Amino acid sequence: MNIKSLIQRHPVVSYFVMTYIISWLAALLVAAPQLVQGKPLGQLQGILMFPAMLLGPSITGITLTAVVDGRSGLRDLFARMGRWRVGIQWYALAILIPPVVILAVLLTMRMVVSPIYTPGQFVYGAGFGVVAGFFEEIGWTGYAYPKMREQRSPLAAAVLLGVLWGLWHMPVVDFLGAAWPHGAYWSPFFLAFIALVTAMRVLISWVASNTQSVLLAQLMHASSTGFLATLSPSPLSPAHEALWYAVYAGALWLVVVLVAVTFGKTLMGRSSLAAA
Repeated sequence: MNIKSLIQRHPVVSYFVMTYIISWLAALLVAAPQLVQGKPLGQLQGILMFPAMLLGPSITGITLTAVVDGRSGLRDLFARMGRWRVGIQWYALAILIPPVVILAVLLTMRMVVSPIYTPGQFVYGAGFGVVAGFFEEIGWTGYAYPKMREQRSPLAAAVLLGVLWGLWHMPVVDFLGAAWPHGAYWSPFFLAFIALVTAMRVLISWVASNTQSVLLAQLMHASSTGFLATLSPSPLSPAHEALWYAVYAGALWLVVVLVAVTFGKTLMGRSSLAAA
């Protein structure tokens, strides 16, 4: 069996294997100069690892679409990336849910827990969101999610994709957020982070499923990452950051429950089902 046949028989497993290998290898290459010299990674090197990791989902998504679905698949992928004529309500939901939930959580924690949870104003954080949202969703929403829905419900596929998406961040997770290094709180922070991104993945999949638009998924991802970077309070101790990520994750899961109760396991409204 040649590689092409193997990929076509296992399109989902092939995607995650290739994505993890490309992304983690790219991150390792960025970190290599420090590691070879036996020096600990600084925060700057850690942050620079993340753009390199974006090669994984984007390159793999396009490559496997061509291998598995051919030219028609590529045309469909690029068409969904350019699909902007959707209801204005979906733009509002995609862009506004992340900052509204973040601000609600932080303002509540500032009043109830401590003033240290005052929202930040790191305006350049929006740039991180735009880059991450554009490149990552080519793979996650453009390729992986539709393939995963073929074997399970859209809701279950979104949850599984969210967990795998969270684990994909492992090489750089210690450099995410305002606290660094996380030390003894690395595990609680990582678990809270996975819970957070899994909930967000369900919401991204919900928006994408109802609009058939990768572009809307890119916008919601950009909003999520961008506002998280912009509004996260700083400075924070690792313990305080793990707590606020956990509370934010819990708030997002409340939104997910509301979506699941309203739309069911398909994550789609009747009009969307009729148009699909």
